[in-house]
Amino acid sequence: MRSLFLLSFLLVATFANAQQTVGLDYYLPENLTYNKNIPKPKEIIGHEVGEWHVTHDKLFFYMTALAKASERVSLINRGKTFEGRPLLLLTITSEGNHSRLEEIRNEHMSLTEDSGRSKSVDEMPVVIYQGFSIHGNEPSGSNAALAYAYYLAAAEGPEIEQILNNTVILLDPSFNPDGLQRFAHWANTNRPVSPNTDPNDREYHEAWPGGRTNHYWFDMNRDWLPVQLPESRARIETFYEWMPNILTDHHEMGTNSTFFFQPGVPSRVHPLTPKTNQSLTAEIGSYHAKALDKIGSLYYSEEQYDDFFYGKGSTFPDITGGIGILFEQASSRGHAQETENGVLTFPFTIRNQMTTALSTLEAASNLRVKLLQYQQQFYKEVGLESVIGRSRAIMFGDQKDAAKAWHLVEILHRHKIKFHELKGDVRVNGTTYKKGHSYIIPMSQKNHRLIKAMFEKRTQFNDSIFYDISAWSFPLAFNLDHTEIRSLQNAGNEVVELPNLKGGIEGDGAYGFLFEWNEYYTPKALNAILETGLRAKVALKPFQLNGKSYGYGTIFVPAANQNLNSATIRERLKSIAEASFVQMDAIGTGQTQGIDLGSNDFETLKRQKIALLTGEGVRSYDAGEIWHLFDTRYEIQLTKLDVANLSSTDLQKYTDIIIPSLSGKTLSKAHWSKLKNWVKNGGSLIGYRSAAKLFNDRGLLTLDLKTDSLSVKNISFAEKKNFHGAQETGGAIFGAKLDLSHPINFGFVNDHLPLFRNTNIYIKPHRDSYNNPIQYTNNALLSGYISEENYVLLKNSVPFQVGRLGKGRVMAFTDNTNFRAFWYGTNKLLMNAIFFGDSM
Repeated sequence: MRSLFLLSFLLVATFANAQQTVGLDYYLPENLTYNKNIPKPKEIIGHEVGEWHVTHDKLFFYMTALAKASERVSLINRGKTFEGRPLLLLTITSEGNHSRLEEIRNEHMSLTEDSGRSKSVDEMPVVIYQGFSIHGNEPSGSNAALAYAYYLAAAEGPEIEQILNNTVILLDPSFNPDGLQRFAHWANTNRPVSPNTDPNDREYHEAWPGGRTNHYWFDMNRDWLPVQLPESRARIETFYEWMPNILTDHHEMGTNSTFFFQPGVPSRVHPLTPKTNQSLTAEIGSYHAKALDKIGSLYYSEEQYDDFFYGKGSTFPDITGGIGILFEQASSRGHAQETENGVLTFPFTIRNQMTTALSTLEAASNLRVKLLQYQQQFYKEVGLESVIGRSRAIMFGDQKDAAKAWHLVEILHRHKIKFHELKGDVRVNGTTYKKGHSYIIPMSQKNHRLIKAMFEKRTQFNDSIFYDISAWSFPLAFNLDHTEIRSLQNAGNEVVELPNLKGGIEGDGAYGFLFEWNEYYTPKALNAILETGLRAKVALKPFQLNGKSYGYGTIFVPAANQNLNSATIRERLKSIAEASFVQMDAIGTGQTQGIDLGSNDFETLKRQKIALLTGEGVRSYDAGEIWHLFDTRYEIQLTKLDVANLSSTDLQKYTDIIIPSLSGKTLSKAHWSKLKNWVKNGGSLIGYRSAAKLFNDRGLLTLDLKTDSLSVKNISFAEKKNFHGAQETGGAIFGAKLDLSHPINFGFVNDHLPLFRNTNIYIKPHRDSYNNPIQYTNNALLSGYISEENYVLLKNSVPFQVGRLGKGRVMAFTDNTNFRAFWYGTNKLLMNAIFFGDSM
């Protein structure tokens, strides 16, 4: 018995040693003393840094304890994630700086204003914002934040005192609390006592959708410009409160990689980024190289990654007077994994992140004056740029949709961009801009370059390879009328506080209620009406009543033969209209100029029961964008139907099933057969991107796909990768013409529509023109990059097709109409497919 006990003890000891648990000293600089009154991470979270993946709750507990113990650290909670987790920010500097922190902030901010253009920066602290793990399954950053925060709070000696006097550090220990928690749970619950470094082990293959994204499966490192998510809004508010000189963004990449730091590929820098920005980035990079050399870590720079899209954390500061820096560490995806570079341990990944956090701090302190002068010079140049040029302002709006314009000004407001309401309605270049629906942005303001970046339409590029999208023009994303103007004569008061959107009922007629389908939130209103049990109809043709024109898609709620009396109906509709910011008209007659309200061209609408296919093989980004749209904006219940349960699910309860982009092997023949039978019985199947091709391949919808056999000539092996990369349509904007009478286009006013595209799926037009309600034009490129070969295929192709199958319909979109939550201009296409599919 004693021998068995001894053997068990030895086995446990062996397994424990095999985990290669390291102490805090592994991460910390050598030859320093530390304040014994400052708690080490293990004293609060119960394990060494890197021994387990830290969960967000433990991260919160440690940062809270640190702030209580150290006079160098203050802590605030800036809000909550969708799952209710706090969004922490630590402000770390010397005790002396803390005592006058607001004075330091105001002085620093003056560098971006006229008042600071000639101010001496010799004695000013530099401000750095260090953020970790915006992708939750890239956890080495947030785990390094434990050691880094301890070092900043506890390290002693003249060197750290000088650095803290020279710097104000804004430390964001977890950009993505929900994703970090999800991944930590996966890694920890699959951690063996003795590490299994085999890459095939379950530990290194997390379940769908993975921990990379937030609650709604968004890649939050693409939301710095759109700021549609609570986590993004918190960090953007911090950014503008301080305007940091450096912002670091700690990521992970493929397991067989090493370590990357910026600058990225020199030819892939956005033209609005000053050249000095890149030279400073390279100078800071020399500090990273020196620090990584010291510990023998492999690394690279000026490859693979770019500085083009301003919606990323490492690039956004470049358009606002700071220096953005991306770090990419090879990921262990667990605790220890075999790689091409040997066994990669989780503590090693953390140490590299810690090392470059420290080298950033050293660079910021040593280059303090240069960084502050760069920021000062940036805004001097902006001041000159903003008052030259023929255009004085940008006017934008939608005369039929106040909500879309409101959501764009909400983004401008978060970015501290000044804008004005209109004095009154005005007509410019044949387009009517309506007060309350339209706004004016003066170009002469300190965020001049950011405005240019948000509103530009660019089709010429120095390079044909993009790490992310090549176009993001906001007026096109919102499908808003817009024009550059040469005077501010139509500008009214500057909007300081966001105006309130309004809805309600006008008129006192008792015959019924009408509302047009143009406003952004009409789907929310219609769904609420149908959920209430009221009958509603949609107009398939335009008409006029009481001097007002009502377009295609107008909704009619009759007062007669409802389950509620007229007074209750009015009360319910008033509440719905106000909550949905929709204007309804109470009318007293059914006789109109055009189709009367009892016409067969008013089609009865039914309550929708909608399912969204999710699970392994489905592109989680696309699925999350749809879920977010239904859940947070339109408040329409959506069943997330997992692929794993599809075989056993009764589909007959659903009127619509949405299939996001997915891999070809996701669904079996039996799955497709089941879906086909469901459609034949009356269901509406809606597919996006790769689903369109699968519909065609599986016989659900006949599509004539355009293909091109690309021949490669005079391309060397070394050029092969770039050649094929240039054929990717990573994200550009194209113009299409609309048939406004088709139900898929109900609610659109203009007969042209900007569409976002990031696929190379091209459909030839149907032989019958009325079956091509959306068609790309011959000169479709509005902004972004597309190869010449793909542009030939895109011209005059169709991004949407619908076909009957038995009693049901199958609809296919080649393009993402819900891209990253800020493509407001095409969200209604999906809603039209849901509510008006039976009319197609």
